[in-house]
Amino acid sequence: MTAKIPLLIDTDPGVDDALALLMAFNDPGHDIVGLTIAAGNVGLGHTVRNALKLCEIAGRADLPVHAGCADPLLHPSVDAAHVHGVDGFGDVGYPPAAQGPQAEHAALAILRLSHEYAGELLLVALGPLTNIAVALKLDPTLPGRIKRFVVMGGAVSAHGNITPAAEFNIAFDPEAAHVVLQAFPHLELADWEAVVAHGFLHARVEQWLQADSPRARFYELIYRQTRGWSADRRGDHWHSADALAMAMALQPEGVLEQVDRPVAVELAGTLTRGATVVDWNRQTGRPDNATVLVRYDQDHFESLVRAALAAG
Repeated sequence: MTAKIPLLIDTDPGVDDALALLMAFNDPGHDIVGLTIAAGNVGLGHTVRNALKLCEIAGRADLPVHAGCADPLLHPSVDAAHVHGVDGFGDVGYPPAAQGPQAEHAALAILRLSHEYAGELLLVALGPLTNIAVALKLDPTLPGRIKRFVVMGGAVSAHGNITPAAEFNIAFDPEAAHVVLQAFPHLELADWEAVVAHGFLHARVEQWLQADSPRARFYELIYRQTRGWSADRRGDHWHSADALAMAMALQPEGVLEQVDRPVAVELAGTLTRGATVVDWNRQTGRPDNATVLVRYDQDHFESLVRAALAAG
């Protein structure tokens, strides 16, 4: 029997993070070794609380949850509470989980687990890259112990979702993203523009959420606010960015098209701070450091989401 792949998820739950986590919980080929939590979609107190609650709902209260950075490395940023709710889970007033987080800081947990599973670890980053940047500053040898590193972030043609040019996760902490992209010789990137190309019809998602399972019932509850926001602004399709990144991480055979290019983060632009700049023509002479997702099998993606929700 093939050994399970150790999986470490750095996240800032968030409604779309919640769906991605349910996908990971449901995947038989991976062994989740920890969740490291950052501020992003909402403040750290909420994101930690949300991670713990989701573990409980999914019957995974055994998973270690590590609280990390409460702020970006240098500059304050605005969160996405207008999309996810003040608490990040739709402000539905759910009771907190019985379990609490681990005492170990997320950055230290990332380093420890990278040693424990050296050469085998799949690291998936679903939020701002602050925790990973701090881990790199503590130990620059971290990339050498990571087998695969999948990031949800960026907008590779500068069609941003939080500014005209920048995607939320990168724009929340551009300095952290810069540190990470400079340090890792290679990562796999599921950017916002790929997400827009892989939306779900709202009516189809609502059908899935009628499933008689604790996961579907809880997700339907926390999804209502972001669904309404999305339907009002983005039309018939709902886009779950972190779910697409997780599909790419868990089932890379579903990738139909991807490209390798150098990618960097703009830190100083008046209109472009936080933009991910792709050297499409390889004009700078920098090595390709990112495999950028272009197209994923939509049917396979939807089947992973349905299974995660126990929706058939």
